[in-house]
Amino acid sequence: MRSASVERKTTEVDIRVELNVDGEGKSRVATGIKFLNHLLTTLAKHALFDLTVSASGDLKHHVNEDVALALGEALEKALADKRGMMRFGSAYVPMDESLARGVVDLGGRACCLLDLKLAGSQTEDLKTEDIEHFFSSFAQASKSNIHLAVIYGSNDHHKIEAATKALAIALRQATALESRIHGKIPSTKGVL
Repeated sequence: MRSASVERKTTEVDIRVELNVDGEGKSRVATGIKFLNHLLTTLAKHALFDLTVSASGDLKHHVNEDVALALGEALEKALADKRGMMRFGSAYVPMDESLARGVVDLGGRACCLLDLKLAGSQTEDLKTEDIEHFFSSFAQASKSNIHLAVIYGSNDHHKIEAATKALAIALRQATALESRIHGKIPSTKGVL
């Protein structure tokens, strides 16, 4: 099984993440931030990752960032040398009036481009800048290319949820094992 656990303890946060990439979409998430819990649960469900997150800290910004870093590190560890997996994934997801696109490359280079078209400064109990920072921190720690764009929409909650679901489905595709490349690295370089 492709799984990993990551603990992240600093003077600001205490975080534990357990990730099973080959899961069923089960999650147990407790971060103290309701909207972050919702995003993590949504990501696990649609990526078919089993995910456990326990997090506490002094500020929402620190908890949000460090959960993203721990989750990204867990994904990178769980995938190891990435033999036999598809590497790339993409998805379009509607959420009521919103439509989002998520594209990922788990090729070992960190890059995050976001165009979420968020209008407000906060969604539920999380600042817009922290939501964007979550995705970029996750990309950094997982050494992934993540491109998320909201094509259109009017409700910020729906835009973010559509983008999270699109990312989840793209991750599910990218981490999928392909029998035709069993045991091989998905790169012309022979290494990722």
